Amino acid sequence: MGRVCLFGADNRPNIIYLMLDEWGYFESGYMGHQDLLTPHIDEFAAQAMTFRNAYAGAPVCGPTRCVLLTGLHSGHTSMRFNNGFAPIRAEEPTLASMLKNAGYRTGGFGKWGLGGRGTSGVPEKHGFDEFFGYYDQVHAHTFYPQYLIRNSEEVILEGNSGESFYEGKTHAQNEIFKESMRFIREKKDQPFFCYLPWTPPHGLWGIDSDDPSWKLFKDKPWQAGQRTQQDAKVYAAFLHLVDRQIGEIIAELKRLQIDQDTIFFLCGDNGGQAYFPTKERPHGFFGPNLNPKTGQRFRAGKGSLYEGGLKVPFLVRWPGMIKENVETEHLCYFPDLMPTFAELAKAPCPKTDGLSLMPTLMGEPGQKRHPYLYWEYLGQTAVRADNWKAYRAKKGKWELYDLAKDLEEKKNLASDFPGRLQHLVTLAGEAHEPVRPGTIFRRDLIEKDRAQAPHQKSKK
Repeated sequence: MGRVCLFGADNRPNIIYLMLDEWGYFESGYMGHQDLLTPHIDEFAAQAMTFRNAYAGAPVCGPTRCVLLTGLHSGHTSMRFNNGFAPIRAEEPTLASMLKNAGYRTGGFGKWGLGGRGTSGVPEKHGFDEFFGYYDQVHAHTFYPQYLIRNSEEVILEGNSGESFYEGKTHAQNEIFKESMRFIREKKDQPFFCYLPWTPPHGLWGIDSDDPSWKLFKDKPWQAGQRTQQDAKVYAAFLHLVDRQIGEIIAELKRLQIDQDTIFFLCGDNGGQAYFPTKERPHGFFGPNLNPKTGQRFRAGKGSLYEGGLKVPFLVRWPGMIKENVETEHLCYFPDLMPTFAELAKAPCPKTDGLSLMPTLMGEPGQKRHPYLYWEYLGQTAVRADNWKAYRAKKGKWELYDLAKDLEEKKNLASDFPGRLQHLVTLAGEAHEPVRPGTIFRRDLIEKDRAQAPHQKSKK
């Protein structure tokens, strides 16, 4: 039986895509982490296919979301900056517009990052029936803002003055989670796309004092500085908080009897950041890029096009359809979601730099492989073909690494394999095209949302 017979046009799966902000490759119990508690994520992994060789679209929040949602790599995207509000163009298709045109109900809940309010990039103009959360990434720096945004309109959060990262009555993530669950319940009888770009565990910010996840960590005898010691505990609590919420989503899918009708993707948005380093833990208190089993460390982290800025956890769960507790070394990255979703939804696929992951997910032959993968960000460039990766920093010389033998990117082989390097450099040149950005219409709305973050108020 071929894949096209597994689900018909009137019985297409619901799609949930949950992306945790800065969730590091090794920051989970199933990867061997000893300090962070992730029981529901661990159970998810036991029921899912785990991609060990998955890459983000970019090493920072906005550009990686742009790659994911447009299906284009960062040499072709219209938004390559991480200033928080830069928009995509008005006419660009997205995962949501593709699925909406195919009859899906579409909702997004979390941090958008493809255009602030008053720009050509707002989500309700790009296929989302509704989007609730933060549009501007700077707005998302606080979990206690005065308001969140629903389809470009402000939704007041009760009891929040907006004057502190750490205090308020209404925690934004809890409201985003409630809306995520409401959408799933309301759309259970029709194919839906629920996009969940949640902000935790990103940020060194606040959590409710009575939150059960905070109670697990608030008395930990961790020594990571003064404010950073507190923030390390909040980070751990945040990850446990979203782990609890993931468990609640799956429980609700089962209660609604749509668990087997729902394919659930879970990933990080870019490489981890080495928060809260200490003398004993120089790679960050939680070592997001440090393998706790082998001691190997992905080079660098968020913001870099070395492995540490791009490797992400990536799991896919679909009961009865995807084999449980399996791993794949298939090399993939965020552009691949556009053609994968198109195949799931039987929808025409817009122009994409991706390749469908369906053969791998279904355990069937015929999986196409990329001739190369490409990234660019702030003057950095990287291209990978098979196990070879070329990297260049801004105005620097090209470097070459054999990732099969040197996962930590310690040995530059540029002078040893000049022909191989030149091939990758040529590919990189072909992959880049000039940016054609979106449009800003209302700068005042952008500035108003950004001012919700307390550190922006202090600048005025």
